[in-house]
Amino acid sequence: MRLLLAEDEEELSNALVAILKHSNYTVDAVYNGTDALDYGLSGEYDGIILDIMMPGMEGTEVLKHLREKNISTPVLFLTAKSEIDDRIKGLDLGADDYLTKPFDMRELLARIRAMTRRKEEFAQPNLACGNLSLDRSSFELSTPDHEPVRLAGREFQMMEMLMTTPGRVISVDTFMDHIWADGDADVNVVWVYISNLRKKLASLNATAEIKASRGLGYSIHEIIS
Repeated sequence: MRLLLAEDEEELSNALVAILKHSNYTVDAVYNGTDALDYGLSGEYDGIILDIMMPGMEGTEVLKHLREKNISTPVLFLTAKSEIDDRIKGLDLGADDYLTKPFDMRELLARIRAMTRRKEEFAQPNLACGNLSLDRSSFELSTPDHEPVRLAGREFQMMEMLMTTPGRVISVDTFMDHIWADGDADVNVVWVYISNLRKKLASLNATAEIKASRGLGYSIHEIIS
């Protein structure tokens, strides 16, 4: 899973990144609210950890803008503020949880696991693009007039990323971070999987196609005839 960490205290940020990576998370770290918003708007994260008091823009403002742009990524606030009004404000803006400094790392990890589980529980059971449907419970791709095709684990993960937001370009690095986070694979593996998925879409006569954006990545689009 990929997390965004926005914490302006670099020493604390470095320690958190080390522990989160040791717990098998992929982490992007930023040190101000402006960068947190820019990164968060990509929609590429499974969870966001936001400090409230940051230069550039406070964490509450970052969250407000994310929710206004319909970015539903779960957000956990980390802050030195302990007043009840601050907690209420964060939760009212759409935060999923709140942890006051200083905190125990075991509790932080437990809260991250809880908020990412909630994201999965409320995820749509099926994703669609054109006449193509992806069943998240059975790992099957289908179109109305053809037998479903079951995807292998990494094929499913890749197609899920593409179909969650049709039209959004996903970089090769993002695929690698989410699906091959162990670092064992070469980047060419992404092209191989895309090629296999395209063949499966063709076999289903799908009215959706995976497009390559040179130097940027891949996206899925409905075919407009």
